[in-house]
Parts: sequence; structure tokens; C-alpha cells
Amino acid sequence: MKFKAFFTDDGIALLDKRFLPAMDKVGRVCHVYLTPTHAMLLHNLLGPTGTGPDGGGPQCVAQFAKDLLFREYSVSSRNGNRVAFAVDVALLHRALRSALAVHAQSPAAGDASAAIQVKLVNKLPAGSRSASPFLTFETKGARSAVVQDVPISRPLSRSDVERLQAALDSAQELPQTLVQVPDLPQLQSLVDRLKNVGDLLTVAVTQYGDLHLHVATSLVTVGSEFRKLRILGVRATAPVGDQNLSASTRTDMAIERGEALSVQVNMKHLAKSLQCHLAKPDCTFYGIAAGGACLTVIFQYFIPGTRLTDKSISFYCRLPVLDPGS
Repeated sequence: MKFKAFFTDDGIALLDKRFLPAMDKVGRVCHVYLTPTHAMLLHNLLGPTGTGPDGGGPQCVAQFAKDLLFREYSVSSRNGNRVAFAVDVALLHRALRSALAVHAQSPAAGDASAAIQVKLVNKLPAGSRSASPFLTFETKGARSAVVQDVPISRPLSRSDVERLQAALDSAQELPQTLVQVPDLPQLQSLVDRLKNVGDLLTVAVTQYGDLHLHVATSLVTVGSEFRKLRILGVRATAPVGDQNLSASTRTDMAIERGEALSVQVNMKHLAKSLQCHLAKPDCTFYGIAAGGACLTVIFQYFIPGTRLTDKSISFYCRLPVLDPGS
């Protein structure tokens, strides 16, 4: 299997300033998945989901059209020209930033001919008798060319690539109702306060555009709600008589009418997903999958200078549910 490409200036800036810092906060290791049309950073798609005391951790997917990140992009393998491997996100980011620093010193910086090259190689490490795979960055500076090798896992087998693709396909199913959170830092501040109360968070999304979050213990129940949010998908009109009821009563009644879903998630998982604000999305939506299968967080990006969705970027998280939900 082979992979070689040259970074675009916009692509390498996106990874350096936005997506690698965000992915590093979600988890130390991620999979890089390369196909003929897309490059992806995937966290926990092959890991356990919904099992164990913490539900296996959130899944996170950052998908880019190849032309956004690279030019002269070439990937080939016997797995349908798909290549996947695991890498330490911090090491990957460190190599990328170092390559950028060297590249900035080049008199030809900005020229296509001076672009940073990345490729898969097998090398014999010092003191080893067998070759190991690396993701190699080659950069031309003012006086020298610099090569940096990032150790990676053995490329995934055909069966593991198929598992990864199947997990990716299943993760792309959208909830019926999504509500937009207008202020992600405000939500992060709320979750930081709720973490001091308990470890389990109940999240409810209604078809009226309401997002409810609360933590309950044997001594206290603390929560907050965001009302009349922007809705994507299935929506309903809130009954007039519900306006004077408490948030918990309104939510319970909406669930009984089939106009809301509620799930319970690990507080740490939600806090991790909120770190994705480092990728600077233009909009953030929350929704609950059919049957309360998971809590989905979708980050939307606009084409610069417009309010049109940038379809070359797809970024979302799926949080495992600790309780079957309502």
C-alpha cells in the first residue's frame, strides 16, 4: 500500500490550528483513514461502545475532501485503495508544526513547488532488525531539507478496514431532530459546573427546540435548559398550556407525546466532546439518535464569507448512552 501527497496551505492550517488540537483533547490516539476521495481522523470507531463503566468513550469523526487538504494526492492498496493506521495525535501535531516552521523559512514559501510532502514509508529503526511503518514529512527550508518520521501502527488489515468503514457508515445516520446551541462556551461553562455535582448527565432534546441538561443525586437535582433553539429536521409546536410548567414536567410530557427523547451520558464524555470547540465550528447541533441509541453532536462549517455549508468538511461526535433512555 502507498500514500503520497502535498499539503495545501489552507489544509495544513486547518489541521494545525483547529482539528489536531481538538482531536488531541478527545483522545491520545486516533486512526488516519485515507480513501480515494477523503482523508479522515477517527477516534474510537473500532473501540468498545456502550460497554463498561464509561460506555467505551465518545466516537469522533473529522472528514475532509482530499482536495481541501492535499494536492497531487495518491493512495493505493488492495483494500479498494483505502489505507488506515493508528497514530499518536500529539506526535503528529508536533511533526506538522515543525514542518511548518521549516517551511516558513523557505524563500519559496507559498509556492506549490515548496509545499510540504507527506507519505507512508517503511524504515529500519536504529537497533531493530525489522522495518517499521512511518508517516514521513519532507520540508525544504532556506538551507536544507528536513525529514521527520512519525511512528504509526501497522496499516489495518482488509477486515479491519471493512470494520472501520462499516462503523463510519453507521455513524453517519442523523437524529430526526437537531437543535442548535448558540453559545458553545456557555454550554462548556455549564458542564464544568455540573461536573462538581455528579458523574451522570441526563440530556433531553424536544421537537419544540428545547435542550435540557440536568444532574440528579440523592441530595440535589441541578440543571439548565436552552429554549426555542433553531431546529433541523422533525419539529412540533409546543402546547400552549405547557408554558407555565416546570422544565422537568414539560420534558416528561413531551416524551410521553413522542415529541422528545432523553438519554443519560457520562459527564466526562460530554466534556471531551465540548473540547471540539477548538476546531472553531460555525454552528453546533445536538440530537438523540432513534431509540436513544446515542447522543450526537454535529459541528457545521460555512464556506468563508458566506452562510453556505462547506460540504468539504464533516465533523461530529457520538456519545454512548449509559441508560437506554426514554
